[in-house]
Amino acid sequence: LAIGGNSLIKDKQHETVEDQYDAVCETAKHVAGMIEQGYDVVVTHGNGPQVGFILRRSEIAHEVGGMHAVPLVNCGADTQGAIGYQIQQALYNEFKKRGIKKKTATVVTQVVVDKKDPAFQNPAKPIGTFYTKERAEELQKEHPDWVIIDDVGRGYRRVVPSPMPIEIVEQDAIEMLVKNNFSVVGVGGGGIPVLRNDNGKLEGVAAVIDKDNASSLLAINIKADVFIISTAVEKVCLNFNKPNQ
Repeated sequence: LAIGGNSLIKDKQHETVEDQYDAVCETAKHVAGMIEQGYDVVVTHGNGPQVGFILRRSEIAHEVGGMHAVPLVNCGADTQGAIGYQIQQALYNEFKKRGIKKKTATVVTQVVVDKKDPAFQNPAKPIGTFYTKERAEELQKEHPDWVIIDDVGRGYRRVVPSPMPIEIVEQDAIEMLVKNNFSVVGVGGGGIPVLRNDNGKLEGVAAVIDKDNASSLLAINIKADVFIISTAVEKVCLNFNKPNQ
């Protein structure tokens, strides 16, 4: 079950951590219902808005207090822990309420991408806040490796690569937990993107993996019977938000 990061935020008036937890509790009821029907459920989730919030906090702390900036990969890890905590607590409480003999756990998940993926030559995934032209120029000097584009009429924004996932590092741990009666939360935000270097070691890379791509890879690899994507919109649409939707 892949939960969209946007589906945890009902609207602009409900963006706090407490509001997100309320949305998670509603989701937990549906997960518990699926388990009562006999399914083992692995939960994945998006983190788009949440990573944006963390990046903004980091920027403000850096600008106002001189604190060190938080790298993008660490922001992703932060959201895996925070959202995973909320989901596993909500599931624990819902299981207890219904008398379901299940446990929950969150797995901080790394996902390997290919350094030769074309996405690295064409960063296109917007992250974080919008900037003025002046601030964008300052940031470009501070971070020469960043790609900042003019998002027509809305301001300037950082964009990062969005490569395809090729391997889920902690997949064995997820499968082992499922076999031992856990409802697992994993591959949060599409996983923390990592590269495998020439020595076989892993290293984080500034990128964002699409949550649905990583979730579908996990579903295929663990031979899931059903793959569900929960979103902030009512249904899947062709030509979304266009006159011919």
